[in-house]
Amino acid sequence: MNESSRIAIIGGGSWATAIAKILRENDLKLNWYMRNLDTIKQFKQLSHNPRYLTGVEFDLNHIEFYNNLNEAIKNSDVIIFAVPSAFLKDALKKLTVSLEDKIIVSAIKGIVPDENMIIGEFFNEHYNVPLDSIGIISGPCHAEEVAMERLSYLTIACQDTKKARSLALNLECPYIKTTISDDIYGTEYSAVLKNVFAIAAGICHGLRYGDNFQAVLISNAIQEIKRFVDTVHPITRDIKSSAYLGDLLVTCYSQFSRNRTFGTMIGKGYTVKSAQLEMHMIAEGYYAVKCIKEINEHYNVNMPITMAVYNILYERISPTIEIKLLTEDLR
Repeated sequence: MNESSRIAIIGGGSWATAIAKILRENDLKLNWYMRNLDTIKQFKQLSHNPRYLTGVEFDLNHIEFYNNLNEAIKNSDVIIFAVPSAFLKDALKKLTVSLEDKIIVSAIKGIVPDENMIIGEFFNEHYNVPLDSIGIISGPCHAEEVAMERLSYLTIACQDTKKARSLALNLECPYIKTTISDDIYGTEYSAVLKNVFAIAAGICHGLRYGDNFQAVLISNAIQEIKRFVDTVHPITRDIKSSAYLGDLLVTCYSQFSRNRTFGTMIGKGYTVKSAQLEMHMIAEGYYAVKCIKEINEHYNVNMPITMAVYNILYERISPTIEIKLLTEDLR
């Protein structure tokens, strides 16, 4: 990556919009792909995303909008994917251009369903993107706080640390600090698991468990993350750093966490379907917990919180009963 690298953003949601805002702080020109042509038309009329982070104004002179995925990718060097993981395969159905010579960056905090692969692994295996050309953007960082320009921190992971550093520089601005990592597997899996644990935190909140219990739940959650990522990809990593522990904390506690909100609704008695319909946004943890459960059948890591969330969401076990059983496993 260099200053003349052309950057594409794939997706039109809140996180895609927040990333676009950050990149524009550094005067970078963007190629922005959105599936919905009406959204693009409204964006051009309003100078802001009509559906997400509507308070963020953009100078449209430096943004080229695309409704054709192949054109957007063909005209770009760095491709940042920021679509829900459940829709990634569908979004790529019409792809005909090669990704092999591109730098692919995942801002997706989920697993590709059916494939049970994290995003970097998916692009490596299905689109022949070299692992050292795959980058991961992880938090702790909520899009809503980026919109308000509240100080936030991003971790940029890539096995090629020069590429990670270059991308990090493009994402540095007065309210964004960055750090780099070579742990693409650990940061991705951690970003997936923290959404599952945020649902657990929300369920417990909905069931009126207090702050004391939440602290125990999150203490056990970071241990569960460590056991899983150390088993799946055993390298030296500091699980206490912000990409792991920090991202877990903000997702479990923040008012902006859609996974916590989703969990709270489940704890209060909503069905999965009714909670999803009322939210109008994707709770990645719902899809992730099924994928993690299936992946873990190969590893047999002890994951009591993950299994509790899976049982509540997919086996329809009463949250009251399942969390009561979980309390016996936590220390």
